[in-house]
Amino acid sequence: MKKLDLYIVKNFLVTFFFLLGIIMSLAVVFDISEKLEDFLTNEPSTKALVIDYYLNFIIYYTNLFSALLIFIAVLFFTAKLAARTEIIAILTSGVSFNRLLVPYFIAATILASLSWYANNYLVPQANKTRLQFEETYVNGFSSYKMKNIHKQITPDEMIYMESYNNLKDIGYKFAWEKWKDGKLKFKMMSDFIRWDSVGNQWQIERYTIRQINGLGEKIIHGTSIDTLITNMFPSDFERSYTQVSTMQTPALKKFIEEQRQIGSDEVTHYELELYQRSSMPFATYILTLIGVAVASRKIRGGTGIHIALGLGVSVLYILAMKVTTVYATNAGLDPFIAVWIPNACFALISIYIYKKAPK
Repeated sequence: MKKLDLYIVKNFLVTFFFLLGIIMSLAVVFDISEKLEDFLTNEPSTKALVIDYYLNFIIYYTNLFSALLIFIAVLFFTAKLAARTEIIAILTSGVSFNRLLVPYFIAATILASLSWYANNYLVPQANKTRLQFEETYVNGFSSYKMKNIHKQITPDEMIYMESYNNLKDIGYKFAWEKWKDGKLKFKMMSDFIRWDSVGNQWQIERYTIRQINGLGEKIIHGTSIDTLITNMFPSDFERSYTQVSTMQTPALKKFIEEQRQIGSDEVTHYELELYQRSSMPFATYILTLIGVAVASRKIRGGTGIHIALGLGVSVLYILAMKVTTVYATNAGLDPFIAVWIPNACFALISIYIYKKAPK
């Protein structure tokens, strides 16, 4: 059985990397054609283009497509075995179908382990370099807005902003509170707050101040005031949807906790990113089982039918993932459940197909 195991593992991995090479070659060609004008205009160095961008580009998209390419590789290779009646020969020689699955799962474990490590550590680092290149030579500095920001800047001070524009370093509908012994002592509200890069301080526009003491309350109105708010800087609000993709998992977990404490409404997006880093590698086992169970049956139409079926299942899996993530972001579905529902559903499908597979 060792020869058979090695034969299956070798062909599984060779088929996967062969398909991966084709897909990545096409992806690089299409990306070059799309960004060629930017490259000619901004003239990045050869090292920056090849190492900083396209090497990390390949790492990112290899990991992104790995589970689905594994599935297609299993279908393609196993369908070839079935077409040459090798599956029938193996089963009639006394090897059980369950035993036949062992080398497939050995290869799947190798690829899933690589995918897990890449998701959690390698790809975030690659994304950091790749996105820095795109920001410098392709897209330029990107603008975004954070919404509903709650932040504790000292043990007794809280700030709130309805929204913050990173491109202009302006926060809108700003509020600043100071508490002592559980009682509000100071509150400032303003239409907007702007960072003064020359004076390194915040400039508050159209403000109202409430000062509360033992004698009562004092109200102050003003049009503009410069103030030094401790522990609050524009760098505290430097984030975008792509930022979390550059964080290795330990840093991402810490970031999520920080964002949850300040009341960010983007926590769901960050948690989806975190949980997908584990769910996608696990999907490798489910798709491998489906691929072997389907492709081991010799059918009219041969490998082409199996490949078409594989693409159909891939589309359904992606669609299921998109639907559940939309429910998580818009309907309050728990991000962990949203990420793992597609795996759970396809795991049930894989068990059903496995029971129907020829043994």
